[in-house]
Amino acid sequence: MNAITVFDPRFAAVVAGAQLEQLCTGATWSEGPVWMHEDDSLLWSDIPANRMLRWSATQGLSVWREGVEFTNGHVRDLNGDLLHCSHGRRAIVRTPAGPGGVHAQTPDQVVVDRFEGRRLNSPNDLVVRRDGTIWFTDPPYGILSDREGHRAPSEQAHNRVYCFDPASGRLHAATQALEEPNGLAFSPDESVLYVTDTSAALRQDGSGRHHIMAFDVEGMTLQRPREFACIEPGLPDGLRVDIQGWVYTSSEDGVQVFAPDGTALGKIAVPEKVGNLCFGGPNRDQLYIVASRSLYRIRLHTQGLQRP
Repeated sequence: MNAITVFDPRFAAVVAGAQLEQLCTGATWSEGPVWMHEDDSLLWSDIPANRMLRWSATQGLSVWREGVEFTNGHVRDLNGDLLHCSHGRRAIVRTPAGPGGVHAQTPDQVVVDRFEGRRLNSPNDLVVRRDGTIWFTDPPYGILSDREGHRAPSEQAHNRVYCFDPASGRLHAATQALEEPNGLAFSPDESVLYVTDTSAALRQDGSGRHHIMAFDVEGMTLQRPREFACIEPGLPDGLRVDIQGWVYTSSEDGVQVFAPDGTALGKIAVPEKVGNLCFGGPNRDQLYIVASRSLYRIRLHTQGLQRP
C-alpha cells in the first residue's frame, strides 16, 4: 500500500523510505483528526454516525464519545482544551482539559454560536493563533440535511471565515470572499491563512470551486485573497502545514503537497477518499490521514507545526 509520486526533488527527501499504513477501519465518514499527546492517541469524527473515535497503538480502535452533535473539525487550544466544530449545535464547543488531558466524560461548553444575534450555519474546521484567537469556517453542510447535522434554514447572508477573540468575547467576520469555506491552516509565521473553498461538493454542473485560497492576515481580518492551488481530482477538504511551510491537503485519491509559492511537490496516494489529516506522534513527524472509513499513517522526514 504505497504509491508516492515525486514532482519536485525536494519532496523526495521528505518521503524517503516512507510507507503508508492502514491503522484501522470501521467509520462511516471520517473527519477532524486531532493528536492527543498525553496518551499518544488520535481522536477524530465519524460525522454521519454522530460519534468520535479514538485510536492508539496499544489499544487500537474504540469509540471515544457517542451522541456528539455531529462534530467535524478539532484543535487543541493553547491551554490544552479540546475545541470542536459542532454541526448539530451550530457552534464552537470546548471540552476543558483536566489532569492527564481531555476526558470524554467532561461536560462541554459552548464557546460561540451566533454572529450579530443570528445562529451560525455549521462550523466546519478551526485553528488557534498564537495570540489565542480562534479562526473557523462556517459553510452550510451541517444544515442541508439530517445526515451530518440538523436540516435548517441558514440565518447568515454569507458563508464566512470568522475570528473569535476570547479576550473580548467578540466574533469578527474575517472574510466572506469564499463560496463555501472548509479547511484552514496558518503559515508558520501566521502571516498567511490558507482556506479551502469546496462549493464543487454540492454542484453537479462543474461550476463549483475546488481550490485552496491564500489570504494575508491583518489583525482579525483576511485580506488580498488569491488562488493558491486548484485541487484535482476531488476537493481540498482539510489541510495542514509543516515547519517548512509546505501545505498538505486532502483530495479524492490522496494527499497533495505544495510549496509556499504554490509549486506542486508530490502526492501520497491513499486507497480511500481523504477527508482530513494532521501531524502527530512524539516528534510530530507522523502524518495521520482520515479517509472515508479508515485511518492511515505515514512517517515523514519533516514535522508538523508546533500547534496546541
